[in-house]
Amino acid sequence: MNTAYALKNVNLIHGDLNRNLQKNMTILVNEQGLIQDIRRDHDLNIPSHYTTIDLSGKYVMPGLINAHMHLFADGKPFSLSVSEGLLQFAYDRILNTKFGRNVLKKRMKHNALNALHAGVTTMRSVGEFFYTDVQLRDEINNGDFVGPNLLVSGFLLSVTGGHGAPFLALVGDSPWEARKNVRINVKHGVDLIKICVTGGVTDAKMVGEAGRLQMTVEEVAAICDEAHKIGLRVAAHVESTEGVRVALQGGVDTIEHGSEMDDEIIRLYKNNSNALNGYTALIPTLQAAYPSSSLDTSVTKVSATVKENSRLVYDSMLKGVKQAIENDITIGIGTDAAMPYVTHYDMWREMDHYMRQANLNNKQVIDMVTRTNAKILGVDDVTGTVDIGKHADLIIMEQNPLEHIEALSDISMVMVKGNLIQTPSVTRIQEVDDVLNSVW
Repeated sequence: MNTAYALKNVNLIHGDLNRNLQKNMTILVNEQGLIQDIRRDHDLNIPSHYTTIDLSGKYVMPGLINAHMHLFADGKPFSLSVSEGLLQFAYDRILNTKFGRNVLKKRMKHNALNALHAGVTTMRSVGEFFYTDVQLRDEINNGDFVGPNLLVSGFLLSVTGGHGAPFLALVGDSPWEARKNVRINVKHGVDLIKICVTGGVTDAKMVGEAGRLQMTVEEVAAICDEAHKIGLRVAAHVESTEGVRVALQGGVDTIEHGSEMDDEIIRLYKNNSNALNGYTALIPTLQAAYPSSSLDTSVTKVSATVKENSRLVYDSMLKGVKQAIENDITIGIGTDAAMPYVTHYDMWREMDHYMRQANLNNKQVIDMVTRTNAKILGVDDVTGTVDIGKHADLIIMEQNPLEHIEALSDISMVMVKGNLIQTPSVTRIQEVDDVLNSVW
C-alpha cells in the first residue's frame, strides 16, 4: 500500500492538447496510487493522513511514455559489423549462459530504472532476449521493486536471414510457422507481438538492404489474426514504402520507423479494417537514425554501409512523418533507446527533433508523448493524462516544458502508480551526450 499524497500549488499540464495549463492546483493521490481528486488549492480540503508536498512554482504533467525502446543496451555506440560466426560464438558462450542471462537482466533493470528516473513512467519494449522483459515486468507488477509500467514483446518475429534473426528473433517462413511463433510468445506472457517486415540498418550487409521486403502479406496477416483474436496488438518494424504497404495490408496496429507514403498507404493508415482498432498508428524513431546518418564516421565509428542506410531510412522516415501530420494520421513517439546514441534518459531530444523538423509546437509533442502514446498502446484508461481515476504517473519540473522542451531533461521528482521518487538519479553517458550536443 502506497502513502497518500497531496501535491499542492502545482502548475498542472494535463497532457491533453485541448486543455490549457492550470495554476494553483492540488492533486490528491490515494493509497492505491490513483489520482483521487484535482482542484484549485482553495477548493480542496486535504485529509489529515495525507502527506502534503508543497510544489509552489513547479510544473506537473503526466509521465512520459516511450512507445518504442529496447532494454538490452543503454545507447553507447556498438557495431554489428562482425562475422555471424563470431556473433554465434558470443551468443552461445556468453549471452546464453546462466551468468550471461543474469548480467543481461541486471543491465535491463538498470536501463528501465534509468528511464524511470528521467521521467519515463511507461515504456513499450519491442524486442528482447530470452523473455527477460517479461520477468522484469512481472517483478515490477508483483511489487518486488518500484519500476516503470512495462509493455513487453519478448522475442521479435522474423524470417530466415531477416532483421534480428537468428539471435533476437523467432524465425518462421510461412503463415503457419508465423502463427506458431505468435503462440510461443503468448505462452511466455508477452503484451504485444513485434514483427520485422523489412530489413534494418543495424544488420544490413549492403546499401538498400535496410528496407528490403522480408515478410509476405500472408505471413503478416496470419500473425495479426493470431494476435488480434486474443486482443494483442502487432507492431511492425518497417523501413520502406513497400514494406509499409505489406504491413498495413496484413493488419498491423503500429508501423515502427516508417517511410514515405502514397495515397493507398495514407488511406490504409486511417482506415484499416484488419487492424485491432480499425486504424494503424505510426511510431517513427528519428533520433535513432539521425546521428549515424549525419555525423562523420570518424565520430560514430559506423561503416559506410550503415551510414548510407541510415541516411536513406532517415530521409524517408522524415518524409513519412510530415505526410502523417499533414494527413491527420495518428502518430506517437518512440526513441529506439538502446540503439547507438539513443539513451533511455533523453526523450526530450526526440520531441525536440519533431519540433525542429516537422514544425510542431511544445504542446503538440507533449500530447503525443503522453495522451496519444497511451491511446496507441491501449493503456489510455489508466495513464497518459492527469485525470481522476487514473494511475498517478507524474513528473515534476522546475521549468515549464510548454515553453522549453529541454525542461524535460531535468526532472525534480517522479511518481509511478503513486510511488514517489523524491530525488531521481540518472546515470548519464558523457561520450554520447557530447556527440548529440554537437549535432544541434
